[in-house]
Parts: sequence; structure tokens; C-alpha cells
Amino acid sequence: MKYNQLGKTGLSVSNISFGASSLGGVFHEINEKKAIEAVHTALDLGINYIDVAPAYGATRAETVLGKALRDIPRDKYFISTKVGKNTAPGGYGVDSFNYSDDGIRRSLDESSVRIGVDYFDIVHLHDIEYNNREHTEWALQEGIQTLQSLKKEGRIGAIGMGMYPADLWERVIEDGKIDVGLTHNIYCLNDTRLLTLLPMAKAKGIGLINASPFASGLLTTRGAPDWHPASQEQRSFFIRASEHCSHKGSDISKLAMQFSTRNPDIITTMFSSANPDSVKRNVAWSNEPIDDVLLQEVLEILAPISNQNWNY
Repeated sequence: MKYNQLGKTGLSVSNISFGASSLGGVFHEINEKKAIEAVHTALDLGINYIDVAPAYGATRAETVLGKALRDIPRDKYFISTKVGKNTAPGGYGVDSFNYSDDGIRRSLDESSVRIGVDYFDIVHLHDIEYNNREHTEWALQEGIQTLQSLKKEGRIGAIGMGMYPADLWERVIEDGKIDVGLTHNIYCLNDTRLLTLLPMAKAKGIGLINASPFASGLLTTRGAPDWHPASQEQRSFFIRASEHCSHKGSDISKLAMQFSTRNPDIITTMFSSANPDSVKRNVAWSNEPIDDVLLQEVLEILAPISNQNWNY
């Protein structure tokens, strides 16, 4: 495992990091015992950065993660959670948003209890673009101010943002009020818009995290969950790419993981899994050389939906 400095945070994070969304069952139902084992496997393999959120599985992901970390020394990992968005039982699409000082502090207190930690290395404002950006300005004003206060109080180490839109990332990076940005779905086989943000972030000393190398399930043999906004026609390109890899004796997920982790300018790539075997496989894949011929063939198949902007 390689380790890189995350912007100016002082955190040296593994170049592969663990996203705990899967622990909440947001992609498919999980076995809790296996999910806990997946976290332990990630740590055993040298992954030292874990991200979670109360919105994942309506707090289930944080609860399961707390069980997994119960006997793990706190100095063995860096952890981040998110504030501002909560998902009620029922799953994606049943969301509430609160970027107020009181709401953020209450959310962080509740996350601390579920996970069993009293200090977060990073806290991200979560999905500030949702509901047609109805809450964006609230988050960028009161939300940022609250995280700045929490940082001064020593409750959190770094101010982060976790969201999707590339154009909104340009604005947030230019403002320079965050320390860390958790991007998702903008550096994978079908989307490389993160590359345009990297020079801007570096100039501001902001560390960018690349999440969702499997495009939220599109770049897997299982396919994306029902809540994913891709249409059936758009999904058909991913199915063709997956079938092409299978025909060549490979796996679309392997190619996706290798593609997203081989760029030296990307500090860390975050995947999510509740299966210890998948964790082992992803780490092993990232250390194998990529099949450049297969890569070009898959990129050609996915070209019609390259840099597609999904409406999450």
C-alpha cells in the first residue's frame, strides 16, 4: 500500500480508501458479520482512511462501522463522516437536509455515539446540490462556518465537502474554504472530469478524494441499483462493456479499479464493499498491471456516454 499527503491536512492516507456506504445496504442487502469482517480486512491490508455518513442506510452504515471499530485502536485509522443530509428508513430519495449550526452539531454528536469516536479527522458537508440546489447557499454559508468553528474547537481536524457536480466543485475549490473534497463518479472508466479539478485544488492546497471507481455499480457485473439515475438505454452501454470484458476473460470491475488507481496525481481512490473477499480482490487488482488493449476497447464502447452528467 502506498500513502500520500491529503492536501494540507497533515494526513498521510492510503492510496486506496474504504467507503462505508455498502455497510448500510444501499447497493444490496448485506450480512452484518461479513460487513464487519470487510472493515477489518481493509485495515489489515493497510487501508487507513474510512468514510461514512448517517445518510447511508438511515444510520445503519455508521452503526455497523461502529461495531467493526469497537476494538480497533484509534490511531490505526483516519475517519470522516458527513453532516447536513439524512436519509429516513426507505432508502434513497427519502432525504432531509439541515445545514444549520444546531443541526450539524447534533448530527455529529449522534454519529460520534454510533461510531464510538469523539474526534473526526474530516467532516464533509453532504450533497449540498440536492433538491435542485435549494440548500446550496445555506450549506456554503452557515454550514461552512459551523465546520470552521468545530475545527477551532478541536472537535474535527479538517473541513470537507462531499458532492457530485463538477461545476459546483469549481466554485467551492476557488472559494478555498475547505481542506478536503470527496468527489464521486467523476474519475472512472466513463468519466474523467476530475482531471480538470486537480490543478485548481493543488493550487489551493485542497486534497481531493476520488470515490466510486465502479460508477455506483454501473461498472460491475451486478449492475447499478434501481435508484441510480441512468436510463435503461444508458445502462446498456455498461452491460456491453461488462460482457466484452467477460468475453476477453476479464472483469469490468477489475479494469475499473485499475484505471481509477493508476493515476499518480490522484491522492486516494475510495471504493465501498461489505464483502471481505471483494476488499481483498480490489486491493490485489490495483497492484496488477492494466490490460491497455482491453482498456481502449472498453473506452470505445463507453464513449457515447463519456462524461455523462447524472441527475442524482
